[in-house]
Amino acid sequence: MMMWPAVTLLGFLVLTALVIAMGTQSTARYEQEQQAQRVPGGRQAGEARTAVSV
Repeated sequence: MMMWPAVTLLGFLVLTALVIAMGTQSTARYEQEQQAQRVPGGRQAGEARTAVSV
């Protein structure tokens, strides 16, 4: 009887952890690209777009 609420809670927690993990990766990638643009000799914005589209 208490199985479905427990499964629902577990599923919610797993999906929440997945969203947090994906957001952390995306934010790290964004910060890395922003830092590369600030550093002299780093990647240019055009190169970053080309690398993503390939």
